[in-house]
Amino acid sequence: MASKSKVLVIGATGYIGKHIALAGPAEGHPTFVLVRPSTFTSKAAIIDSFREAGITILEGSFEDHESLVSAIKKVDVVIAAVSGSNIDDQLKVIEAIKEAGTIKRFVPSEFGNDVDRAQALEPAKSVFAKKVQIRRAVEHAGIPHTFVVSNGFAGYFLRTLLQPGLQAPPRDKVSIYGNGDVKFINVAEEDIGRYTLKAVDDTRTLNKTLHIRPPENVQTLNTLVALWEKLINKTLEKSTVTEDEIVKQIQETPFPGNIFPAILHDIVILGDQFNFELGPGDVEATSLYPDYKSTSVEEYLKKFV
Repeated sequence: MASKSKVLVIGATGYIGKHIALAGPAEGHPTFVLVRPSTFTSKAAIIDSFREAGITILEGSFEDHESLVSAIKKVDVVIAAVSGSNIDDQLKVIEAIKEAGTIKRFVPSEFGNDVDRAQALEPAKSVFAKKVQIRRAVEHAGIPHTFVVSNGFAGYFLRTLLQPGLQAPPRDKVSIYGNGDVKFINVAEEDIGRYTLKAVDDTRTLNKTLHIRPPENVQTLNTLVALWEKLINKTLEKSTVTEDEIVKQIQETPFPGNIFPAILHDIVILGDQFNFELGPGDVEATSLYPDYKSTSVEEYLKKFV
């Protein structure tokens, strides 16, 4: 059996990055992370968790081109998991990959909605547009790649039933957006990491878009609230928030506070996570890796009962 590719994760100390990095050893990949010098102090606990998992820590940054090239030359696969404000920095990664000339696969920082299909309002529209720009740059450079569409992070959306400002599912009141019947998808962050790492050596995902769509995680807000009510044996007080009200909130809330309602609008009003059929350039993770048991919506919510 061929040895698994060596993987470099850039942005590994970020929200989704740490799950992707830790999935490397879990999936049997020799794993490296690129860490800024300042991050060794500010995120020491995360870095310690990487060391305990057997991950190799490399010092470097986007601004230090030589450190970027040096790190990339040590591996076979590069995965970027940078924040929205650093999406453009992936152009520097692309240049470094081209210079290194040894990379078998690049996974740019996506891990959300399918940006080529989404019709989001501003300011989400501009964030998505930057990700589209990176997709086209990767393709133009001829770099072997996989784009990962993970849909909603469970820790952002599922744990609050899409209610802003909460840290756990509501116990008394809940807002229903629109008619509440638009389908969307939430995936546990650990599962996003595992599916991503499963894909990096898979010829079936080469130059494809990998969609993570566990069937049991496709929900509407109405079905999600009903499931939560069943788990806590209580009926919540419901109020309707119309599309016009969400749009008004987006328009009247200063940036960056209006990013969440703009993404919420894209998910629960426009339905951009599940309003399209997969095409020849798409593959679906749970179909490719049926032996991996991902966390269902019900299993995730039970943690908060």
